[in-house]
Amino acid sequence: MKILNLKTVTLLIVVSLFITSCNKSDTITEPIASDEAIAMAESEDISDEVNNFIDDYFAEEELVPIAYSGKGEGSEVICMSKTVVFDNTTKTVTLDFGEGCETPNGNFISGKIIFRYAIDRDVQSFTITYTFENFFFNDLSVEGENSIVRVKSNENQNPQSTVNVDIKVTWPDGNFASRKGTKVREWIEGYDTRTYGDNVFLITGNWTATFKNGTVISATVIEPLRREMACRFLVSGIVELHKNEHSGTLDFGDGSCDNKAMFTTEAGDEIEITLRGGRMK
Repeated sequence: MKILNLKTVTLLIVVSLFITSCNKSDTITEPIASDEAIAMAESEDISDEVNNFIDDYFAEEELVPIAYSGKGEGSEVICMSKTVVFDNTTKTVTLDFGEGCETPNGNFISGKIIFRYAIDRDVQSFTITYTFENFFFNDLSVEGENSIVRVKSNENQNPQSTVNVDIKVTWPDGNFASRKGTKVREWIEGYDTRTYGDNVFLITGNWTATFKNGTVISATVIEPLRREMACRFLVSGIVELHKNEHSGTLDFGDGSCDNKAMFTTEAGDEIEITLRGGRMK
């Protein structure tokens, strides 16, 4: 009987070690791949471009008496129609890009952005909610409902938006990323003119992206991202990425306008990546 018990205990120990080993191997993840880094960068580009349209609307329609002060000779025309509907104290705005048109910085947009907010010109800050209808950024589908707390003048006397992001971006091959988080966009240049191309923003914040295969990657801005509307891409700033126990960084450059970024792996390897305008391999 003692021999049998010893054999049983030994077997249980072996089985337990095997199960533990299997469980550990199941949680092992691959390091962040360059394609994943590109997807993170592209999803940020989409989110930011949408916020640009909304900011531009408020600069032109709501902040004219404060910011423009008669400067400029009219805002730049992009191929979209704008519909405004009043409902008591609420305004609903639809930016309709139709079947598609090219923006001044070279992106191709189609579909609608619809946003709502309370009408009160005297408040310092207000909340905007926005959704999408059949909206495409280049060839990527965008869905979701988001909110923005907009401050007309922050401590630097600049317009600022705190954006609660909740969007789903789908690539043409069926891959997708659901992106959630918060970012702060400070409008540091160009808000006192009607010229789209001189607008400059600094962006901070953090967010996570969940991909179709279940992979979750988090991103934190560790050096503010600089967005110049004369350029299609972010021109500088650094984002730190985390995927379980793995990490890496995305560096968007020194201020030059190009579609390049430097992805640094946790091992210190530097990989130059090309932002593809919306496609995963």
